[in-house]
Amino acid sequence: LEQFYVLGVSMGGYSIWGCLQYIPNRLAGAAMVVPIINYWWPSFPAELSRQAFKRLIVPEQRTLWIAHNMPSLLYLWMTQKWLPSSAAAMRHPEIFSKHDLEVLQKMMAMPLIENKSRQQGIYESTHRDLLVAFGKWEFDPMNITNPFPQNEGSVHIWQGYEDRLVLVELQRYIAQRLPWIQYHEFPEGGHMFMLVDGWTDKIIRALLVGEQL
Repeated sequence: LEQFYVLGVSMGGYSIWGCLQYIPNRLAGAAMVVPIINYWWPSFPAELSRQAFKRLIVPEQRTLWIAHNMPSLLYLWMTQKWLPSSAAAMRHPEIFSKHDLEVLQKMMAMPLIENKSRQQGIYESTHRDLLVAFGKWEFDPMNITNPFPQNEGSVHIWQGYEDRLVLVELQRYIAQRLPWIQYHEFPEGGHMFMLVDGWTDKIIRALLVGEQL
């Protein structure tokens, strides 16, 4: 294929930023749904990222800080039993919205999905994702130029207002810095809103055929 569409959800967001940075000429369009945010991206105002980081629950703050500042210790931190590590990995109820909890209940009945995503082991999935997403990046996403200057394609970010894992304030700032990105915000959506009320179809139609909501 000469060109193709890409879509990344949550942790998959860092792969899409990489595509936009390194292979923009290969893309027909891109969409990111609640994409992760690295609190250490240099274009963030220091106070904005600091305040957002403080809103995370303490175990998540510790995990992301270690992933960024002491990556060689992340495996030890994630496997120790004395203190809670990643709240997201442990599915701590405090980090999920009402809609997220409803989705999680449905997912509990489908354990094979999680087994498939982690079939290479917890380090090659969750731990390596944390290292890449929150480590030191080679580029700042907010310095990426528009890959579709003639509107021959589009880039979208979809964000839930109630998301407690990826905070809406930082996502809004990214959208302001990159006005060529089409930013969509779901007022009642949490981190898993893509799986609620037909949102998956809406997101894909907007990417492929430019359908407006």
